[in-house]
Amino acid sequence: MWYENKVTQDLNIKYPIVQAGMAGGITTPELVAAVSNSGGLGSLGAGYMSSEQTRESIRKVKQLTDKPFGVNLFIPETPDVSEDELKKANEWLQPFREKLGISEKTEVKKPTATLFEQQMEIIMEERVPVCSFTFDVPSKETVQQLKTGNIMVIGTATTVKEAIANEENGVDMVVVQGSEAGGHRGTFMGSFEEAMIGTMALVPQTVDQVNIPVIAAGGIMDGRGVLAALILGAQAVQMGTAFVTSIESGAKEQHKEAILNSTEEQPVITSAFSGKPARGIQNDFITKMAKHETELPKYPIQNTLTKTIRSEAAKQNRPEWMSLWCGQNPRSSKHLSASKVISDIVSQVDDIVKHIETRG
Repeated sequence: MWYENKVTQDLNIKYPIVQAGMAGGITTPELVAAVSNSGGLGSLGAGYMSSEQTRESIRKVKQLTDKPFGVNLFIPETPDVSEDELKKANEWLQPFREKLGISEKTEVKKPTATLFEQQMEIIMEERVPVCSFTFDVPSKETVQQLKTGNIMVIGTATTVKEAIANEENGVDMVVVQGSEAGGHRGTFMGSFEEAMIGTMALVPQTVDQVNIPVIAAGGIMDGRGVLAALILGAQAVQMGTAFVTSIESGAKEQHKEAILNSTEEQPVITSAFSGKPARGIQNDFITKMAKHETELPKYPIQNTLTKTIRSEAAKQNRPEWMSLWCGQNPRSSKHLSASKVISDIVSQVDDIVKHIETRG
């Protein structure tokens, strides 16, 4: 069968469909469990969770499914920031704060790796079946630590060079993130501009250069995309935007609506919200902040500075100031249950395969 391969075998799942570990509340335990219960691999996006929230969410997923699932972590970044940079960024953000009635200044602490280390311990203690990483390659020590607990390790790459780096550090499989993908770019070698390679070009080139299984990501929304990725040599797909608008998704209603009513030219790359390039639907915040992008504090500092703006904008129904992460294929989005998203994809691939066989 088209869905039986090394990835499904090693992850112990039925279908080669991985739900992206999107941080920020989208990947509710209900969404993660629904994907896993439907034969895919649900992933909990723990990037912004505290250690308590991480453990609590993992335990909730376990109550809802006895199938394998993953937890996605951000490899920590600890940039320095000057008082002058913070002052300027706060000045540029002040008009948005005033319009939303936010009076308090956001306190910024120097980022550390402490939370990441705590989350790693929790993943080991809770015996999570799969751990995936983005924003850098996990160290050989990290990979080894997880493997001692029989935990499968998945890395992220936006270029062939990054995929090779993941393989060299011992990860079991690698997600290759094409430029079409929504949300943050996973680039960690060189500039993100040089790593904006489309999924269709990135997958076969990576497959030819690494021996570990490749998981294709970016713009894949239905059975056509899944089969195309498999034909290009990927052994699975990772889908994010397709699950953001699902019933179980924790995305804000304004976010879901924006995706369902968006078209392919609207998702753009911006660093305005977090200090790291990410693809989201163009809005007033992105437009107004564009001229400052090169001077903004790096991730995660800018992300901290805009946090109250984003959450208050959602509360006050002001999507023009929210981060509306979305890939380049929003017209294919549907408001369905996660299980229906997966069953529809499986039916679509089955139909295409049958059609090709009949024609042949």
